[in-house]
Amino acid sequence: MRDVVEIGLGKTAQRGYHLDDIAIVPSRRTRDVDDVSTEWKLDAYPFKIPCVAHPSDATQSPESVIALGRLGGLGVLNAEGLWTRYEDPTKILEELAALDEEADATKRLQEVYAEPIKPELIGERVRQVRDGGVTVAVRVSPQHTLALAPVILDAGVDLLVIQGTLVSAEHVSTTDEPLNLKEFIADLDLPVIVGGCTDYKTALHLMRTGAAGVIVGIGADEWSTTDTVLGIRVPMATAIADAAAARRDYLDETGGRYVHLIADGGIATSGDIAKAIGCGADAVMLGEPLSLADGAPAGGAWWHSAASHPALPRGGFCIAGEPDGTLEQLLYGPADRPDGQLNLFGGLRRAMAKCGYRDVKEFQKVALVLDRA
Repeated sequence: MRDVVEIGLGKTAQRGYHLDDIAIVPSRRTRDVDDVSTEWKLDAYPFKIPCVAHPSDATQSPESVIALGRLGGLGVLNAEGLWTRYEDPTKILEELAALDEEADATKRLQEVYAEPIKPELIGERVRQVRDGGVTVAVRVSPQHTLALAPVILDAGVDLLVIQGTLVSAEHVSTTDEPLNLKEFIADLDLPVIVGGCTDYKTALHLMRTGAAGVIVGIGADEWSTTDTVLGIRVPMATAIADAAAARRDYLDETGGRYVHLIADGGIATSGDIAKAIGCGADAVMLGEPLSLADGAPAGGAWWHSAASHPALPRGGFCIAGEPDGTLEQLLYGPADRPDGQLNLFGGLRRAMAKCGYRDVKEFQKVALVLDRA
């Protein structure tokens, strides 16, 4: 039973754990690192590494989506981002990278994202990524799915990502017709990834919509302000483990339909990636770490999609810094620092080898220990 703590008369809270609170326990066996595979497959689409990009304009342009895809990951283009609002947002991205005050940056983000989305640009960007020869994934928010999905689908995507800060299978509204995820997904003939979610029940309900993948977490990192703005923060280790428990029950419920879990939040190093998979994730969604790659669209600046919200921004602006290396070095090394921020998936392979596991699916069974009170 999970610890339940009384925080006052008549009010209790379940104890949760962050990735930093846990550690991996090696087994009795080790394995040669060359015999370890980090390959991952979502529906019919194989990937060399379990890496999905967080759909922020700071890291995801058509060119960087293609670059990540060619390196074996999954880039995700934001259908509501700068690349679908402007013919060429390069100058805007350069301007944002040069900002030096957070308050001014938030205001400027709100201004540039006030430009209307141009449907014709969605089709143009999708075709550009498709011509790059990689798997095409596009993100849309739940509130804009019904309006933008026809344009996205007509452009010919492989994967549709319906992502908000928090997404549920049962949205209630007295003013608008809510998106019925189950009906919407049932009418499609392509895989859909939905999220984020932070608890067992929501994860299970999202799986029952027919989604191929569920995003676990709210993308929280040191620049996220969802906690201070909304008071919402669920530790990632607990959120992933709870979603994995929901998946086990859903497997029993359906007789074997497997839903992939993509961990989004609190992941900055190769050790974080290893622990997220050890908790039950199939892949991780990387945001700020990708901004450190040489040639990132915003030149090293970072912001969440929700940071530009016109009324309630929920994310700080990270000042541009010097790149840590190429995208390939970031993912595969070699690393010239010992902090785990370079060679992210080389570090994952090494962790799997040290614990004796052959692939990502097996590594989900690794033992964990709580090393912080």
